Amino acid sequence: MTPDQPAAPRSRPARPGTGRPAPRSGGSARSGATSRSGGAARAGGAPRARDAVRAKGRPASPARPRGTAGASRPPRRPAGGNVLDRLRGLQQRVRRAWDRPLTAYYLLLGGSLLILVLGLVMVYSASQIKALQSGLSPSYFFRKQLFAAALGGALMLLAMRMPIKLHRAFAYPLLAVSVFLMCLVQVPGMGIAVNGNRNWISFGGPFLLQPSEFGKLALVLWGADLLARKQDKRLLAQWKHLLVPLVPAAALLLGLIMLGGDMGTAIILTAILFGLLWLAGAPTRLFVGVLALAGVIGMLLIKASANRMSRLACIGATEPGDHDQCWQAVHGIYALANGGWFGSGLGASMEKWGELPEPHTDFIFAITGEELGLAGTLSVLVLFAALGYAGIRVAGRTEDPFVRYAAGGVTTWITAQAVVNIGAVLGLLPIAGVPLPLFSYGGSALLPTMFAVGLLIAFARAEPAARAALAMRQPALRKKLARVRRKTMRRPVKRRPSGER
Repeated sequence: MTPDQPAAPRSRPARPGTGRPAPRSGGSARSGATSRSGGAARAGGAPRARDAVRAKGRPASPARPRGTAGASRPPRRPAGGNVLDRLRGLQQRVRRAWDRPLTAYYLLLGGSLLILVLGLVMVYSASQIKALQSGLSPSYFFRKQLFAAALGGALMLLAMRMPIKLHRAFAYPLLAVSVFLMCLVQVPGMGIAVNGNRNWISFGGPFLLQPSEFGKLALVLWGADLLARKQDKRLLAQWKHLLVPLVPAAALLLGLIMLGGDMGTAIILTAILFGLLWLAGAPTRLFVGVLALAGVIGMLLIKASANRMSRLACIGATEPGDHDQCWQAVHGIYALANGGWFGSGLGASMEKWGELPEPHTDFIFAITGEELGLAGTLSVLVLFAALGYAGIRVAGRTEDPFVRYAAGGVTTWITAQAVVNIGAVLGLLPIAGVPLPLFSYGGSALLPTMFAVGLLIAFARAEPAARAALAMRQPALRKKLARVRRKTMRRPVKRRPSGER
């Protein structure tokens, strides 16, 4: 194209709303200005900035149709609405996760193992000074507790794998053996007294056994089997069948325990009995009557002992009192107060240096509060609350009466014992001399408790929905194991040097 030839006309897009093309600009300045001004006028007042942008060679933005300026963007939601929607979504996700069939299984397994591991750490920290004062190795009590935990883990796995029928068949022999061993405690030369209570059997050396701890497990299993059989025969509506022979058998165990002077264990056994009666649907009048009778007997037993009366008088004490009768209760409060929010550090307790009696058994919660602070004690409380919730959930969702009674009895046992121990450390209850379940030092208390936790885990696995969920996860787990096995079985290929053929 030569300079004398005029530029070829360019096609213009059609104007919005019409089928006619837009006006074209001429070759001269005058005609171009006229055409631009005329085009703007005919376009209905288009902005001049668009013509300026077009003159510079930039692509023009398409004209916005009339009447659509307000509907181009949706109205913005307020910020508060988005936050509320997120909170509702989070609540729904948490609820769905909480209602999964394996929630109780994971809570029982994970919570019990965390309590056990934290208890081993605190036993090692709280018992070092006690062991050194006795001329023993600093890890003496820890090694014994670790051995008991390993043996208890084997019992827990056994309880998890045992079928329910075998648990029911195991109840009667366990009750008979427990009663026999509790009778041997009263035989001179067989039973020995520890801290004023004659409820231990010596097997030579440092190995001692407390049969009353196994009596708790025996009462739970035997009572659950008895009530389940009577419910199948529809006999629990009669108060005679509800109380006999459950209450006489529990009274026999309580009598053997009280002969040794161990009122703390008797309180836990009574709580188990009341839990079984409550789950069996005992009438309110009957329940209140039995509770009132147990309260009267308990007050008579407390008044008959000066030691028990002094422990009752130390509730809420802030001073050791005359003859230091509240020394242990007060120094337990001192230990908790010294801990503050996050504690003085693991192993840095001052009360375990001979100030606080029984720092690794009955008052290990106080040492935990001093070394780990309020954060550590609240963690322990949350773990026990998780165990209690999981046990109640297992008992409430099953249709098997034996599973309901046994799960409720074990949950009552662990929860009541934890409340009595922690309440004594906090000064809210009298010192009963019971250990903190799964946490305090003592193999005789740890073994039956871990078996009972394994029983709860077995019940949680036996739920139909949980069984189906576990069956679905087994193929995926097998594939992962097979993949890992293939990777580990591959032999590494040795690479030759670059110059070697």
